[in-house]
Amino acid sequence: MTTQVIHVGRDGWPLRGEIIGHGELVVMLHGGGPDHHSMRPLAHRLAHRYRVALPDIRGYGASVCRDPALHRWAQYVDDTIATVEALGATSAHLVGAGLGGTIALRACLRNPAMVRSAVIISAEAIEDDDDKAADTQLMDDFADRTRSTGLQSGWDLFLPHLHPLIANLVREALPRSDAESAAAAAAIGHDRAFTTLDELALISTPTLVIAGDDARHPSDLAHALANTLPQGRLSEVAMSHHLRDAEQMAEAFAPAIAEFLRAAERTHNDHRAPQPGR
Repeated sequence: MTTQVIHVGRDGWPLRGEIIGHGELVVMLHGGGPDHHSMRPLAHRLAHRYRVALPDIRGYGASVCRDPALHRWAQYVDDTIATVEALGATSAHLVGAGLGGTIALRACLRNPAMVRSAVIISAEAIEDDDDKAADTQLMDDFADRTRSTGLQSGWDLFLPHLHPLIANLVREALPRSDAESAAAAAAIGHDRAFTTLDELALISTPTLVIAGDDARHPSDLAHALANTLPQGRLSEVAMSHHLRDAEQMAEAFAPAIAEFLRAAERTHNDHRAPQPGR
């Protein structure tokens, strides 16, 4: 299936991706490095019940954006909200991995009425000041390397330290990636998603947390996140080193995600039902 333009931002940069299935809207947001292909097998397992939008996040895959100034968390959330609106919906379930999970959490804070539920896969680490400074430098080094010696060279800074599944998804996406766009996307390292975990205690959205398993997506953060979110729940499934590709990830995670989304639908419908005597 070929990609289509899902939304064109006010800045003129288009978001491209795929839309499959019918039903309530689910927007799947991939991790940083892969593109929407990494979420395709999971989407196909939900498409019998949901309309699933699979955008390439700004800067990744077919959503080329070579302007570093446009790679900010607020912009990514703007893109997500605009995607929901462009598809004629007023609300959606968000499923995000890594970078996409951070966008989903920020969308929950920005526009809670829009997000029916959220699934966070491999939540990104929330760094202290020193770790954030080191990460910013690493992202700058990635951009410099990518521009000077190519995208593979840039990713060599990260790949040895990533979960094998994530590393494989990155490698698989490289032929579809624009090097200058990827280098520009590294400017997100100069923005800060969250300063402390406590900021997320304001999120009232029902949220399923699927733990990660590497230094950039630590499992202990997933446990703390599920405990911090008022309606957070830690999934019994988690990233593990036997998962090697998108199909295996989908097979492992789809049943838990489908069950969670059905429960979120029931809760939402119960709250909307008229009360006796009213």
